[in-house]
Amino acid sequence: MLDAIARAMSAWCEVGPVYTMFDSGAALTPTLDALPRVVSRVGRLPGANALRRHLLPLYPRAVADLSARLARDHARTPYDLLISTSSAAIKGLRAPEGVAHLCYCHSPARYVWSQRGAYAGAGALVRTGLRLAGPRFRAWDRATSAHVTRFLANSTHTAREIARCFGRESEVVFPPVRTGFYTPPEKDARRGEHALVVAALEPYKRTEVAIRASALGGRALRVVGEGSDAERVRRVACEVSGRVEFLGRVGDERLRAEYRAARMLLFPQIEDFGIIAVEAQACGLPVVARRAGGARDSVLDGVTGALYDGESAEAMAAAMARCPRDAGRACRENAARFGEESFAAGISAHAGRLCHPA
Repeated sequence: MLDAIARAMSAWCEVGPVYTMFDSGAALTPTLDALPRVVSRVGRLPGANALRRHLLPLYPRAVADLSARLARDHARTPYDLLISTSSAAIKGLRAPEGVAHLCYCHSPARYVWSQRGAYAGAGALVRTGLRLAGPRFRAWDRATSAHVTRFLANSTHTAREIARCFGRESEVVFPPVRTGFYTPPEKDARRGEHALVVAALEPYKRTEVAIRASALGGRALRVVGEGSDAERVRRVACEVSGRVEFLGRVGDERLRAEYRAARMLLFPQIEDFGIIAVEAQACGLPVVARRAGGARDSVLDGVTGALYDGESAEAMAAAMARCPRDAGRACRENAARFGEESFAAGISAHAGRLCHPA
């Protein structure tokens, strides 16, 4: 996402340094690697990058440090606009006086606002940390939302979360999907009848629901992804079905081939947006998704897939049964709404209005 923003901005203005709380030092993209990186003092502590999820109480300090550094840099070389891309705390950056702050928000920090239960299940240390630091962080998070001039949300679901958590309005600009890479199969290619899941195997992804639903529908399932919940998910597969194949992590070319070969993508989790659901549709693959989160923006019920209510495998299995066939063209046309060009135009338009207000 940061790369997409930097590329969109560089088309019409000079892009300055990247201010970040943590940095592993790894190469990212040619565009980002060409920009200077300013890392907070917290992020430069020994082992900070590996332990960043456990340093929640220090996030406000890291953001304050970056704000001070930003002010000093602005005094030497003035900036016209600050853009943040935030799913945790970086939206709390204070822009120098007279500089607008445009925040592209993926979600208010899930582990303290909307999915505390799922993240707390990671262990006793995390549960204790969230219980102790959560209330203070939420107060800081809401207060520093005032540092943002304009919020952009990646979905209508996130826009509602921004309003609930921060009391702020936002406008929706859908994130960029590589619709030029994720394309349908050749006309004479035949799809299988199996279902597909593409997800990190983490508790909130609810992969076990997809496994149980596939078993109820008598459909084979292929699972792409790995994660901390992999062992439990594999146990569920062994208990309910012998027709689940785990592929682990795969590269982009293999992933595209999986999208092109499956009958449907199963999407049982609630995502802020859910780029995977759009990648699948860009490849002509319909999506069976829970009627919640970003799927409500990206999946057209009865046209490019099937939406269902609730959390049960039975509800998903019923939706699988009515997932439309021969939906490739409709899926592709729908996915085109989320292409990289649309994102670049949207982010540029908002940035331009803040830099040059009417």
